[in-house]
Amino acid sequence: MMSNVGGVPVVRVPLVSVVMIFLDAAAFMDEAIQSVVAQTYRRWELILVDDGSTDASPQITTRWVNQDRERIRYVSHPDRVNLGMSASRNLGIREARGTYIAFLDADDVYLPHKLAAQVEILEREKLAAMIYGPSIHWYSWDPAREGRRDVPRRLGVKPDRLVQPPMLISRFLSLEAQTPGTCSFLVRRSVCEAVGGFVIDFTGIYEDQAFFYKVCAEWPVYVESASRDLYRQHADSHGHLVRALGEWGDGRPAPRYGAFLRWLAGYLDERGIHDPDTRAALARELRPYRSRLHYRAASVAHAGRRAGRSVISPLRSLIKRLRSLLFRL
Repeated sequence: MMSNVGGVPVVRVPLVSVVMIFLDAAAFMDEAIQSVVAQTYRRWELILVDDGSTDASPQITTRWVNQDRERIRYVSHPDRVNLGMSASRNLGIREARGTYIAFLDADDVYLPHKLAAQVEILEREKLAAMIYGPSIHWYSWDPAREGRRDVPRRLGVKPDRLVQPPMLISRFLSLEAQTPGTCSFLVRRSVCEAVGGFVIDFTGIYEDQAFFYKVCAEWPVYVESASRDLYRQHADSHGHLVRALGEWGDGRPAPRYGAFLRWLAGYLDERGIHDPDTRAALARELRPYRSRLHYRAASVAHAGRRAGRSVISPLRSLIKRLRSLLFRL
């Protein structure tokens, strides 16, 4: 962050562009925006991208824009049509003026030092295209879930270091690591532009996955141990809805996961990426999609594993309680 002008040291503070896309997000939007305003890092701009909302979300954004016109902007697609998550995030990227870009979903929250800490690391780690840490799956916001433990996402690699490409891809595919939460990362704008932003074919599922895979396939990524965002868990979230519909893979066959895998195979071919671990992991994931027979067999196997876990997990809990009781005796 230090430069030199006429022999006098000058501190250069990079601008961070925070892109928040929203669609009928009035329930939690104020809290999300407030978490940006409360950042200890002060040189940010917030770009609020309306993807065709029909609730009070646009009125909420107008109120925030009026409070800070220099840093908060509202944009939308022509005629305020709904074009999906990827197109909306790409609009935010085009509007961004910052050296770095961060994303915040309208129902999630940044912790206060999120931007300051990640900018400092990227300024130091010049080879890193992006930084991310483990988002916290946030259950405790809801009084009805009192006692439900908040859980960090699984990193699957030793943190606080640079991970060379394409190592993370095989970890993601094998579920050894979870992909970054959308709100957990900070990326150089130049990298966003180099990878072509988000893939517009993915309008509302796997759109973030495709972006992360493109970056991690060819660029070094810094993985940190600190959690800097809260990923709100609630029944109306997009992630919850797609899982309920069976559209999210997460270890089980799903048609849209198959479409994502086929896109990934084509992308790796196009970019000439032939890393053996990556190719082996991808081949394993694609196996259920070879034929209807393969798909059905994989579905049955997944159901069996889930049934086994539903029996084993209570037994493990019972054993732990018995051990605790015996220890007290």
